[in-house]
Amino acid sequence: MRVVSGTCKGRPLKSVPGAGTRPTTDKVKEALFNIIGPYFEGGTVLDLFAGSGGLGIEALSRGIDHAIFVDKEYKAVQTVKANLDACGFTDRAEVYRNDSERALKAIIKRELRFSLIMLDPPYKKQKLVKLLEEIHKENLLEESGIIVCEHGSDIHLPDVVGGLVRYRQETYGIIAISIYKMDKAEAE
Repeated sequence: MRVVSGTCKGRPLKSVPGAGTRPTTDKVKEALFNIIGPYFEGGTVLDLFAGSGGLGIEALSRGIDHAIFVDKEYKAVQTVKANLDACGFTDRAEVYRNDSERALKAIIKRELRFSLIMLDPPYKKQKLVKLLEEIHKENLLEESGIIVCEHGSDIHLPDVVGGLVRYRQETYGIIAISIYKMDKAEAE
């Protein structure tokens, strides 16, 4: 596992020890960022099920200004911190050990909004529709922002969730990526 492109291109990233975390493969990560970027001019990313932090770190390497990483597992949080340090991104990131629901409540209290939100929960414990509904209801996504959901290819997410519209879905073997944006009509 490595950073695919940007300022830290080629930098190896540590994986979370144990079998509880499934990192996004470099191939899928590269394809995903070619769809949504491939590079960014600032903004803030939320990596809600951070694991090793590979997705948020890739966004930082490609020009995102700031990242918030959340994972409920201690080993994952330690791995994210080590990977941020190895890439020199510690000063551009916040890392929290928390579950997704509590993390969203804290983010809502801080009145934060994101240009990019990465949702890559464990495939067997998917609550993606509920998370998308909450993100929309609480207005956590900037008007031109993007939400990326990584899920099993056997999971079919709706085309519309609240005011969010899926504008792209790609499948890579057992992995699928669904990408949502604000519904243009609702944003006006």
